[in-house]
Amino acid sequence: MARILAIDYGQKRTGIAVTDELQIIASGLTTVATGELMSFLKKYINEETVELFVLGEPKQMNNEVSESEAHILPFIETLKKEIPSIPVERMDERFTSKMAFQTMIDSGLGKKKRRDKGLVDEISATIILQSYLYNK
Repeated sequence: MARILAIDYGQKRTGIAVTDELQIIASGLTTVATGELMSFLKKYINEETVELFVLGEPKQMNNEVSESEAHILPFIETLKKEIPSIPVERMDERFTSKMAFQTMIDSGLGKKKRRDKGLVDEISATIILQSYLYNK
């Protein structure tokens, strides 16, 4: 089997998580500067077999799309053009940042480490991927 890669897209930083080859376990991979995201993804898929990209879909409480969706949609179009062999699916990402922060508290990380927004993005991507695996 191939891996599934989740992307928590942000204007500055993007969190990335990936499954194991059996698609059982979701693990945080890294955080990448968004401007370097496409080159990172191309390099990664040359080294690992990826069968699916899962992108977070930010929604508001009333189920309408969030303002940040305006930045995500152009990226998805670029992703589909640059890497057409790998399909893209979306996963509701409401509350993932709050859940990521709570996960950091629950795991005993100190205040300094909890201020690491890159770590929050990576954990958020992992939560998106875990949700996808649970619901597929």
